[in-house]
Amino acid sequence: MTDAALDRHDDRPARPAMLRGFLRRCPACGKGAMFRGYLKVRDACPACGEELRHHRADDGPAYLTILIVGHLMAPLIMWAFVVWRPDPIVLSTVFATGCVALSLFLLPRLKGVIVAIQWAKRMHGFGARTALGGLDD
Repeated sequence: MTDAALDRHDDRPARPAMLRGFLRRCPACGKGAMFRGYLKVRDACPACGEELRHHRADDGPAYLTILIVGHLMAPLIMWAFVVWRPDPIVLSTVFATGCVALSLFLLPRLKGVIVAIQWAKRMHGFGARTALGGLDD
């Protein structure tokens, strides 16, 4: 087989993998659960056996969560204050609750997306096995 044929055969499209990751599913098959807890990634997919232990998500999901929540909530706080002029304690209580809820919703999903990107791009040990049994990194 040529290198081009191997690349097509082992192609890992990023977009479907990212969608599966957002749904907290295995980036390879989309059937098995990626997490065994709230944020703990399984060592392998229970459905297809794909190894997931190679991920290095680190602080990426938290950074993206803060970025998204901040960019959504800051304009909403300003808008709510200008339109309704609520009591400051009401405004802070409502938006603090909203920020926490949105953060808790997004954090595992964004971690799934980052793990899926790493899987699709063959990063950090997610590389395909070669004929000699090594890893392509």
